[in-house]
Amino acid sequence: MLRMIRFASESRVILSGVPVWRCLQQTVRAPNIELNAQLPFQSRPSSRLMPSTITATNMLRIRPVSWRVTRLCHRDPRGTSDRGDLKEGFSLRALGQAPKPALYLGVSGLIPFLFAPLSMAATQSFYPELACAQVVYGACIVSFLGGARWGFALPAGSPAQPDWMNLGNSVVPSLLAWLALLCRDNFAEGALVVIMGLGLSLHYDLTLLPGYPSWFKAMRTVLTLVATFSLVATLVIKEFYPEKKIKDIQN
Repeated sequence: MLRMIRFASESRVILSGVPVWRCLQQTVRAPNIELNAQLPFQSRPSSRLMPSTITATNMLRIRPVSWRVTRLCHRDPRGTSDRGDLKEGFSLRALGQAPKPALYLGVSGLIPFLFAPLSMAATQSFYPELACAQVVYGACIVSFLGGARWGFALPAGSPAQPDWMNLGNSVVPSLLAWLALLCRDNFAEGALVVIMGLGLSLHYDLTLLPGYPSWFKAMRTVLTLVATFSLVATLVIKEFYPEKKIKDIQN
């Protein structure tokens, strides 16, 4: 049986030799527990507790509490945050989820980038005509990337809203492409502007203007890196190999 409940002179209730106030204090401090039942007694103005209503089984019952991890910002079931942006994480493994037409066309789009440095390295000569063609093609790709964002934001229901942020930044790559074409007489300047446009477009698509699926982000990352390295390779060839004209070779 339960031990007798006795009252101390300081009006403390002691259950089984342990003060109730200390038991309550430890319960509040203990992690991952909650009070499952209210105390079956009420305090009166005389600060006396009714001992007849206290039992050992229903006084305190504790159970573990499973805390759910909450997010710092609210997201709806579609994955959109309070700002209306769809921030979907991605990895290069998502490249395998890309549709075959998008993947094949994207990879084939690297041929003009890679043809110039590979042909120059094979002949150990720098051809200004090939270098200029590479810069012009890179400017077209940069302008295309800006237009892709514009077209992505216009359809109804798109996660990218047609606001100043999306549409305004979509015009910047086209302006950089135009500036690169103005520098076609100087290959180094034109190539640097194209590299800047490629990097800025990738930054827009991955961080500043999210909304694309993960496979597209992975493909954009790979294609941008290869195109950038091809332009850097042509710049290196220009510094170490002699310059030749294609017209002189044909004659």
